[in-house]
Amino acid sequence: MSGTFERPAAGTAIYRGMDQAALDAAYNSGSAVPDSAEWMARGRERSATVRAGTPARLLDVAYGSRPRQRLDYFPSGATKPPLVVFIHGGYWQRNDKDMFAFVADGPRTHGYDVATVGYTLGPEARLTDIVAEMHLALTYLADHAQDFGFDRERIFVTGWSAGGHLTAMAAGHEACRGGVPISGIFDLEPIALSYLDEKLGLDPTEVATLSPLRVLPTRLPPLRVIVGGDELPELKRQSAAYVEAARERALPVTLTVLPGHHHFSILGELSRPDGAITRALVELIATAK
Repeated sequence: MSGTFERPAAGTAIYRGMDQAALDAAYNSGSAVPDSAEWMARGRERSATVRAGTPARLLDVAYGSRPRQRLDYFPSGATKPPLVVFIHGGYWQRNDKDMFAFVADGPRTHGYDVATVGYTLGPEARLTDIVAEMHLALTYLADHAQDFGFDRERIFVTGWSAGGHLTAMAAGHEACRGGVPISGIFDLEPIALSYLDEKLGLDPTEVATLSPLRVLPTRLPPLRVIVGGDELPELKRQSAAYVEAARERALPVTLTVLPGHHHFSILGELSRPDGAITRALVELIATAK
């Protein structure tokens, strides 16, 4: 891995017996789900409605100086509630927080405030910078808990796809009391070898230090790792490998596979009050110390 995306000769096995074409397909959820664009469009429409009903002062709140270092805050109306922080996906190089406001609907019904966090995308930012931005966002939220009205001692993080990776990396922040990585990436080696690296330019140090699977600490808040049963095999394998490695270190990490869900339908289980991911959050928040 040189940090520069280079395609080897056709048919050459480069990762777990896969050649370049197979590896690229193994991490292309958009192509794997024929109507993925429609799923994303419906999410945008629902999110526009949610944002339209939110006071302007709670949208695009700056947690840093860069243009995408912004967050949207969706209050539940409860008194000093827990806060759920959601990190969007897009393999660190596309999408925006505005597209995912709809996920706030499930947690808010249970009396949790929700913040959706944006971040600088590759190639404008290296993944090292993006991880640091998530820590910056959590620090900002913790420091301004009184202003927003949530309980600083009950901040929980969840995220989807690349946001699942960032959730696992953010779990080490002192303010995080637990997390729910959804359809996440936990080992960056195949990412560095795939088409996704064209904009990321991952180097060996980033693969070694920013892969949650490779940097498991001795202590970790409880994490509920969730993946869809109909997702790409590599995504299911990554989630299972991360949970197995965590369990070997006696860390409080569990795995849930949601049958019938692919990479795009799974977020419906967070946006619904009775969704499986919403229920997992409720259980996590109720039991976290």
